[in-house]
Amino acid sequence: MKKTDVQQAHNLPSECTTIIIGQNQTADGSMIVSRSEDWDAMVAKNYEIFEDTEHGLNEFVALDSPFRCELPEKALGYTALSPHHLHRHWGSAGFNTAGVGMSATESIFSSDEVLKYDPLVENGVAENAVFNITLPYIRSAREGVERLGMLIEKHGIAEGFGIGFVDNKEIWYLETACGHRWLACRMPKDQYFVTGNQSRFRTYHPNDKENYLASADLIEFAEKHGLYDPAQGDFDFHKAYARDVELDTTYNYPRVWGLQRFFSPDIKNDITKNTFPVFAKAAHKITLTELRTAFRFHYDNTEHDPYLHGNPKEPYRPVSIFRTTQTHLLQVRPELPQAIGCVNYVAMGMADLGVFLPLYQGVTSYPEAYGKGTDVSSADSAYWKFRKVMALGMTNYNKYTPVIKEAYSKFEAETDQRQREMEEEYLRICKTQPLHAQDLLQAFSDKILNSALDLADRLQEQLFTLMTQDIQQEYLFHGA
Repeated sequence: MKKTDVQQAHNLPSECTTIIIGQNQTADGSMIVSRSEDWDAMVAKNYEIFEDTEHGLNEFVALDSPFRCELPEKALGYTALSPHHLHRHWGSAGFNTAGVGMSATESIFSSDEVLKYDPLVENGVAENAVFNITLPYIRSAREGVERLGMLIEKHGIAEGFGIGFVDNKEIWYLETACGHRWLACRMPKDQYFVTGNQSRFRTYHPNDKENYLASADLIEFAEKHGLYDPAQGDFDFHKAYARDVELDTTYNYPRVWGLQRFFSPDIKNDITKNTFPVFAKAAHKITLTELRTAFRFHYDNTEHDPYLHGNPKEPYRPVSIFRTTQTHLLQVRPELPQAIGCVNYVAMGMADLGVFLPLYQGVTSYPEAYGKGTDVSSADSAYWKFRKVMALGMTNYNKYTPVIKEAYSKFEAETDQRQREMEEEYLRICKTQPLHAQDLLQAFSDKILNSALDLADRLQEQLFTLMTQDIQQEYLFHGA
């Protein structure tokens, strides 16, 4: 691919929403790291599966930035959701064969003041590289933080980002601070965390290594350059390092406000002020269905609902937007075998008009259509099948989307039930008939993913039928 083609494909910013849920906050005792990847609707996502290797790539060479770095020769296998034009790049979300999940990245921004003293590095680690240079080389969430922190300090960063890691014991989230500095916090089990394109961390206790990891001089650097004054109180990471400008009040604050209000109605936040709690407790244990609903949030049925009112100029930025390329929910259920205990629920495109499908860590392949798709619509691409349904729905949101939402809601509920039945059978036979259990899992995955494609095809035809009726009614020109 020519450089100009790559640049043209990346002409929109990658801006996301992240939701992390601790183990004691979920209805089933699982741990979840989830994020919508809001980028460019024209960039098809291709699903990738890589196997363990003793002789992997020894250097990462970015296709769309000047970043380069050495890689260990031995690499774990992993799953990824890559842009069609960046194979082995920008993997976005998945699990490796050690059962570690990673979500990369949430775009965040350092303050202009701190960048005067530790600026971004043009050929440093960028969002395109983070996933693929980290996930294949770690065996725990903590190791993910440690490896990525090392890479940040060694190479610097080309842009700011937040990264989530999850394994069968804990969740960690890392935020960059500036050119070569960072902070990571272990997710409290009894709380949840939401963020939208803005650094959220506040507290940092350098002696508490169990819950915090960071650059060695994080506080001292801020103090040295007048970004933090100990006489004014405890160190505040956000205040010292993060950007907080007028744009954030409409682009970022409303999403945090809306999601915390969704999960915790009793929290009295002021949408105009960045006083939102970093971690919060939900009113009740959060279900997978509720999490899907959260990623479909667009200030539904209020004056700020851009789709209800047909208002693309709405100042409050919704969670669910049309240019989302995929939304993923990385779920770990520690009590189950890794093959079925680690599941990535993915909705291609806009979550509000998409369907979440389970990608089990234990499968070895996906139907061919899920690995196809470019920046031109095609009938053989899963991405474009789902995207066509969304595009048709958006031509008359209030009339057409109820058809889509009803069909996908029913499909998700039926899939949830079929998953429970399959997993019961898997657990019954996995110890005595492991190969049969593997075949069962693979067959289930293939059936669900193919059934979703068939449903998307049927919805396309149903929507075209409705549109044809409507257009005929509008341009009837009958005079007889």
